[in-house]
Amino acid sequence: MKKHLVFGLALAISTPAAAQLTPYEDYTVSDSVSTVATVKVKENMIEDYLQGIRDTWVASNEVAKKLGQLESYAVYVSDLPSSGDFNVILVTRFANTADLAPNKARYEAFMKAWGAANEANNRQVTTTVYPNIRSIVGEYMVREVTFLPKK
Repeated sequence: MKKHLVFGLALAISTPAAAQLTPYEDYTVSDSVSTVATVKVKENMIEDYLQGIRDTWVASNEVAKKLGQLESYAVYVSDLPSSGDFNVILVTRFANTADLAPNKARYEAFMKAWGAANEANNRQVTTTVYPNIRSIVGEYMVREVTFLPKK
């Protein structure tokens, strides 16, 4: 009896599902793309990190958003900051992957709007403060999946 149960279980696990989903028939994938960074901020340093990214990451994303270089951005903080591999998530949403590609005109427009003073401050904070209070533990590029009605 045990042999039949083990064989049946192994067969069920190894057999592919009969109804596999098909892209563009069962679901679509968005043109927009989001970059997601998962960050582990040291205990009791969340407020310091948020203050820092307000003046660097958020400020630079706000400039890029005003220039139409990105659609949106968001910061998520865990209610349980001491659990798991990360406790902060940074998300930036772009209209498409082309908006992530190197582009001299886009770079120059951003740098003109961002300014040399912001660039110097940004560099100082990201090279001296952040390494002491946080680690980037993951980076992802994701797209939203929308399921289509069953036929």
